[in-house]
Amino acid sequence: MGYLLLEGGAEFSGKMSEPDLCAMELAGGFDAPVCIIPAAAAVDHNHKRAGNNGVRWFQSLGAKNVFTVDVIDSKSADDTSLAASIRTSRLIYLLGGFPRYLGETLANSKCWQAALDAFQAGAVIAGSSAGAMVLCEHYYDPYEKKLLRGLNLISSACVLPHHNNFGRNWAKQLVLSLPDSILIGIDEQTGMLGDMDGGWQVHGAGEVTLYRTGSTVSYGRSERFSFS
Repeated sequence: MGYLLLEGGAEFSGKMSEPDLCAMELAGGFDAPVCIIPAAAAVDHNHKRAGNNGVRWFQSLGAKNVFTVDVIDSKSADDTSLAASIRTSRLIYLLGGFPRYLGETLANSKCWQAALDAFQAGAVIAGSSAGAMVLCEHYYDPYEKKLLRGLNLISSACVLPHHNNFGRNWAKQLVLSLPDSILIGIDEQTGMLGDMDGGWQVHGAGEVTLYRTGSTVSYGRSERFSFS
């Protein structure tokens, strides 16, 4: 089993080198293959620019084998050659953008199965903003103001990205809608990296805030926590 990295947004700036370097180390170091999946940015035809930004960012951190895998719609998500590139990657990074489009593009696809295969073999799956949202059992689509079913790598959970900006505004409503789940508010320029034992550690500039019914707790840089 591999590792998960959830980030709150503003992923290629500021203090984000800290969680991303940790993820690269877990993935096998600077030579490990890193693939960027830009599907969440395809709705407004921003996937090329966003993917290239991701490539440049990881190269600036020292990655020697980083590339974009152009999963941008349901057809490409079922492309066997793209799935093969994902399956052999050691760090799989889902960019931010439109969460519903990302979640529905990846769900039940060959490329998502390839990511799960890589994860089972020890790879890191990372997501920022929309990319982090869809990795949980539930995610909130702010455009249609609906709760939707995610890819469920983290059960009974829902990420509130950009928490220090606007994500915190969703908390009151979603606590009532998901009384048996944990809401995970992640600030911009902040990541939380999971380990094999189910624990998490905060990296970056801000905080991670956990909302449960009747309880709100925040964790800062280097602090560890678990959902249990």
